[in-house]
Amino acid sequence: MSTTNESILVGLSGGVDSAVAALLLKEAGYAVTGAFMKNWDEDDGTEYCTAIADYEDAQRIAAQIEIPLLEVNFSPEYWDRVFAVFLREYRAGRTPNPDVLCNSEIKFGLFLDYASSIGASRIATGHYAGRSAFDGDFALLRAADSQKDQTYFLQAVTRDRLSQCLFPLSELTKDEVRAIARKQGFHVYDKKDSTGICFIGERRFKDFLNRYIDRQPGLIVDTDENEIGVHDGLAFFTLGQRQGLGIGGRRDSAQSPWYVLEKREARNELVVTQDEAELMNSTLIACEPNWLVDDPSRYGRCEAAVRYRQRAKTCSLVLDDDRVKVEFDSPQRAITPGQYVAFYKQNRCLGGALIEEVVA
Repeated sequence: MSTTNESILVGLSGGVDSAVAALLLKEAGYAVTGAFMKNWDEDDGTEYCTAIADYEDAQRIAAQIEIPLLEVNFSPEYWDRVFAVFLREYRAGRTPNPDVLCNSEIKFGLFLDYASSIGASRIATGHYAGRSAFDGDFALLRAADSQKDQTYFLQAVTRDRLSQCLFPLSELTKDEVRAIARKQGFHVYDKKDSTGICFIGERRFKDFLNRYIDRQPGLIVDTDENEIGVHDGLAFFTLGQRQGLGIGGRRDSAQSPWYVLEKREARNELVVTQDEAELMNSTLIACEPNWLVDDPSRYGRCEAAVRYRQRAKTCSLVLDDDRVKVEFDSPQRAITPGQYVAFYKQNRCLGGALIEEVVA
């Protein structure tokens, strides 16, 4: 990292990762300003929303590092660009990933534009990811901590936007980050990592979704078309789901668990199976590819991951305009339309695409 006085705007969330990122940048000689992003207006009290506490944590961290802290509110834009898409996709029977959208639309979209408007030359975040240059061009790399690597969530951000961001934690493990925070006296050194979708918090996902999506009960059937239960709306289930089906312990079936296999929108039927092998597929079609390399056709053989923290598996890519056909060497479990597939070649993230269809 540079030792110049370059102006950097750091997304300071109130967590340990962004705190250490800001600290490392200041120690490296950057002119660091922190910014706390408010992306969600909670209307049911503070039981689930931690924004107030997080902002107070960010204020304490900024004071310790001795950097200014700004507060920016992107809640209206978040609703339009992320949450509205989230609801639309669920209503259409797909399972969206709002964290990917938040990165492309908000953190590396509006936030980067805001940084430019106040004179910052670049932004920085506490993401676990790396950057380098291949033939003089920007390259997104996996982080040193494979268990925390977040390139899956960054693959939909355009290359020119990613090139304007620094990732100070790229070479650190989570344990090392916490150790730095503890040594520095940051009170958030052992703060629990946020989990799940940011605007849902720790509440039950189904309870939250009920507020925005109407229940549409329908039949639960097995692969032999036997009616074995009733669901309260296809939107509340995702492929591969095991919990919450309400059909366990049937006398006319084996005692093994049931899994969601298919959502039949036209008939409003939820298809379930007790055979996990039926959840395995080798081929998918993805759309809206975002490439982080100059010539993706060079990477016909690469690796791909269809969910966060999944080990990328070898595959072949067939490119066709705005579609990508992905053929895995071995079957993958519960490939889900609405989620993303991220492409890799060794340590480099090549880009990603939105999963549109699973080919049986």
